[in-house]
Amino acid sequence: MSSKRKTRKQAAQPPQSTEPPVDKPWFKFWPEGVPRSIDYPNVPLSNLLERSVGKYPDHVALAYFDREITYRELGMAVNRFAAALDALGVRKGDRVALFLPNIPQFVIAYYGAIKIGAVETAISPLYKEREVEHQLRDSEAETIVVLDLLYPIVEKVLEKTAVKRVIVTGLKEYMPSVKAFLGSLLGKIPSRKVERKSNVYFFQELLAKYAANPPKVDIDPKEDLVALQYTGGTTGTSKGAMLTHLNLVSNALACAAWLMGTEGGETFLTVLPLFHIYGMTTGMNAPIYLAGKMVMLPRFDLESTLAAIQKYKVTCFCGAPTMYSMLLAHPNFGKYDLSSVRFCISGSAPLPPEVQKKWMDATGGVLVEGYGLTESSPVTHCNPLDRSMKTVKIGSIGLPWPDTDAKIMDSESGERELGVGEDGELVVKGPQVMKGYWKMAEETANVLKNGWLYTGDIGRMDEDGYFYITDRKKDLIKYKGYSVYPREIEDMLYEHPAVKLCAVVGKPDSVAGEIPKAFVVLKEGATAAEKEIMEFVNSKVAPYKAIRELEFRTELPMTLVGKVLRRVLQEEERKQQST
Repeated sequence: MSSKRKTRKQAAQPPQSTEPPVDKPWFKFWPEGVPRSIDYPNVPLSNLLERSVGKYPDHVALAYFDREITYRELGMAVNRFAAALDALGVRKGDRVALFLPNIPQFVIAYYGAIKIGAVETAISPLYKEREVEHQLRDSEAETIVVLDLLYPIVEKVLEKTAVKRVIVTGLKEYMPSVKAFLGSLLGKIPSRKVERKSNVYFFQELLAKYAANPPKVDIDPKEDLVALQYTGGTTGTSKGAMLTHLNLVSNALACAAWLMGTEGGETFLTVLPLFHIYGMTTGMNAPIYLAGKMVMLPRFDLESTLAAIQKYKVTCFCGAPTMYSMLLAHPNFGKYDLSSVRFCISGSAPLPPEVQKKWMDATGGVLVEGYGLTESSPVTHCNPLDRSMKTVKIGSIGLPWPDTDAKIMDSESGERELGVGEDGELVVKGPQVMKGYWKMAEETANVLKNGWLYTGDIGRMDEDGYFYITDRKKDLIKYKGYSVYPREIEDMLYEHPAVKLCAVVGKPDSVAGEIPKAFVVLKEGATAAEKEIMEFVNSKVAPYKAIRELEFRTELPMTLVGKVLRRVLQEEERKQQST
């Protein structure tokens, strides 16, 4: 493969602040051309799209199955959908759920909803009935935009929620007509007929019915919510992180600045799921700010991903370590020309040094590790995109982003700042940090203290200001970059009539990072097979949450007050793995 780089145009720069931040150790290695501080415009998130529509109306915004949609066309569709929502009764502050894969309708519905002041809440297309019901009920969503294939799930839980309006769409709606017809004929592009009802609407019919003239809504970017992004937070079950317009605007602009992207000249591979905050920022909001082309794939498929990079000459690819690892291992990897890729960021899990080196050797581009969490929109740290690797530290999550401060606090009290090289809890502060957890004042108070977000991750800072994650304070399991919360799985295990006691931990795995493993103590006299119990749980959760291993025990390690010690079990797995 060729590793020649193309000559770059002048990189787009957001306006720089007139008051640079206080000097920090990481500024010694600050990337040249990246501002230390940004003067963020006090505008709603939808302004990013309006800006690009105005400056680059004829540039391609979305490429989807050989169909290209310009910024003018995207802006028109967004305005029509916003007008439709308004006509249906959606008002500022109302929650609109998006139950969609990566398709153009996600972008249209997302920006259409927030344009009239609604708050979006994105649901994973992998979710089952129980999970969808929880998010709809907790968020108090009254409107949902759903893929026709996923409609049966919504239909089953509808009466248990506050949802009044269901808007249905399909995979074929933005495909070239010939491709859509042939795909349907051959059964490669599935669809499902949805019965017309009084509360069921159809996406394309709404766009055709309403003019692109939505009402103007007053939005306070610093205070008004734009998203309820669900996460496990630092403990327990899924909760909604309240993100404001400023939170997402600031992270999109900081991302564009760190990438030093060329305005109107970048092509992004949008394969990370858009329902996830990582994909939402790096695969949609930042590209839209840069008026970039988003090459959209409904799901991560190895051959399709490689073909898309070559065909569209993708310049930016943000993904998870397992994506890069799986692509490198694909037998046809060497047959594709990936030399257009200039910069890649890896997040969601630690990036293996071997994968990093192999990817850079193969593509000629730079691949570095970053860090973030839902509560911070999500990115707080990243290594400089330095092809020479002089300012990149292997194993580090890098430097705090523009306007982001970070420090290490003692993990016991969280009140004492630690010195260089000492392990403690990573805490961060910046314009991207959430407002709090939806309807959870106590949980909010536990993680937001004096303006700092306590991440729950254990880390350290070296003498150069680079940060490292060494452990997790929380018991979160990271399976291929997805977050799996032990308590949720344990609650379902306890529903099995034969289970007396249980615990779920992350077992180290060379491919997935970690796999959910369950330890189970059966009730006296009860019998059950491993397969039976695993199927009992796995049928109720998204595939990435599935229990991969189960071990029966006669007892589990516990505290004096009866709490199961997950960490003891996890340490046993790590020791066993190392030997």
